[in-house]
Amino acid sequence: MNPRQLKTFLAVIRHENLTRAAANLAQSSLSDQIQALEEELGAELFLRSRQGVVPTAAGSILKAYAEEILALNDEANAAVSAAAGSAEQSVTLGTLETIAAERLAPWLSLFRKKNPDVGLKLKVGGSGELLAQLQHGSIDVAFTFDRGQQDERFLTRRICSEPLVLIGGRDSQARLPASLAALSTAPFVATETGCVYRHLFDTAFAEAQIAAPSIVTEADSIATIIRLVASGTGYGLVPRLAVGPAATRGDVVELPWPGNPPAASLVMMWRRRRVQPPALTLLLQSASEELSPLRPADARLRHAG
Repeated sequence: MNPRQLKTFLAVIRHENLTRAAANLAQSSLSDQIQALEEELGAELFLRSRQGVVPTAAGSILKAYAEEILALNDEANAAVSAAAGSAEQSVTLGTLETIAAERLAPWLSLFRKKNPDVGLKLKVGGSGELLAQLQHGSIDVAFTFDRGQQDERFLTRRICSEPLVLIGGRDSQARLPASLAALSTAPFVATETGCVYRHLFDTAFAEAQIAAPSIVTEADSIATIIRLVASGTGYGLVPRLAVGPAATRGDVVELPWPGNPPAASLVMMWRRRRVQPPALTLLLQSASEELSPLRPADARLRHAG
């Protein structure tokens, strides 16, 4: 198995279609690589149909190993380049939109001033997208909210706890639901299923054994959700750090949540490596010292990664 074959194999899984995966390759070249890989392993890796391709049981197992092999290959190249003094000093961060704007911007500006030779790249995406990018190495660090999922490939450091708040339009205080059960009958604007904010929203009602409210509109942007709430579309459950400007203008009002309000742990995640790239080491050290210092009660979490 060579890296080129494994990259092609993962591209086919990602696109679920040979033609789309072959956008930058000749179709015959892609087919030849997959065929050679199947012959070498002695197993069929894909089930093919008119609708596309899906991995077989053997293909699903290979996927995890392929990601690890390619990540280790990239890690080895980076470590050798660093030792030889020829490595590019850059770090690529992936983060959620709200976290990028409200939490990371001031810190990254400070980091850049202290480390002018380190290049920074910032990618914004959903929580599932960030995890996938971290897995296949297109980002070095992910800033996202903890969903309690453990993965031994990554180290995790808790930054802080971010409360979520219930918001409504200007006239919503006059018809504020008095309980979680009453709130479950109200219309809501929320992110799509799979987003960490939606997960926390659904969990808040599930833990109370109450059916979740009707989602009248889904949006992939917290800023858009706040604007929709301001226009009267429904209620929203969003990070408090994103509400400030809209609340100051009076576009929305923050309302008391019936019961214990949901909160999310903001974490940074990065891949375990035998040799950490110097630029990443600098960034991790800066985050430990400058980015939302933990409260004393959370000090034990400093050593989580």
